[in-house]
Amino acid sequence: MCRWLAYSGTPILLEELLYRPRYSLIDQSLHARMGVETTNGDGFGVGWYGVDGATNPTLFRGIGPAWGDVNLRELAASVSSPLFLAHIRASTGTPVQTTNCHPFRYGSWLWIHNGSIRDFQTVKRDLVFAVDPELYRTMVGSTDSEVMFHLALTFGLREDPVAAVERMVGFVESVGRAHGVHDPIQMTVATTDGERLWAFRYSSEGASRTLYFSTAVTALRELYPENDEFQKLSDETRIIVSEPLGELVGAWQPVPESSYGVVQAGPDVLGDFHPRLP
Repeated sequence: MCRWLAYSGTPILLEELLYRPRYSLIDQSLHARMGVETTNGDGFGVGWYGVDGATNPTLFRGIGPAWGDVNLRELAASVSSPLFLAHIRASTGTPVQTTNCHPFRYGSWLWIHNGSIRDFQTVKRDLVFAVDPELYRTMVGSTDSEVMFHLALTFGLREDPVAAVERMVGFVESVGRAHGVHDPIQMTVATTDGERLWAFRYSSEGASRTLYFSTAVTALRELYPENDEFQKLSDETRIIVSEPLGELVGAWQPVPESSYGVVQAGPDVLGDFHPRLP
């Protein structure tokens, strides 16, 4: 499948998470420990929001392996952001091309996904035909992930993200089952509008891909008062990852099965995820 991370908090250089941790995202592109594949070399992407408060994110994507891209390393060492998503891809069958690399963008929104729609070619026509015509023309790739994003937009992502993703999943499951597809969807997803960050962990079979969130910075400061890095981060800082970036005891918490989280100003939210028909 794929590996991804989402960061929200004190502005940091992208390389702080992409390269520097022991099990950084770039390390996971070669040596993933919890994914279906060990190697995720079918492209990569980063989407970030500027420190100037601009609402439209910038994308940098490539079709080569992330571990060998010198431009990504150069960029990560010079770009600082308070909110960014990063993704390394292991294709489930669609071509390795820039338009199939995550994150996907629409206006101020970004979307990344790990997982798949089972038997996608069987159900693709019915799913794509349900996308709002105004949104359809902005789909430029051929992945199930991009279709999921545009279905979520169609079903109200910009107004109520949790309900929209629940409707998207409910619709995908209903179409899949109508075509005789068992356990139609497997997903961990992150999406953001540049202000809040939503993450989802769900699969039709109830055995979803791994997903973790970082422990509250206030708690980490108490656990590790000698760690200067935690002193530099705001209380609002949070990281969500496919697999932990290190082995610091107490630093990472698993996202429960069939649940969603919201990272936002003030208290974050963790709730149950319930697919429903649109």
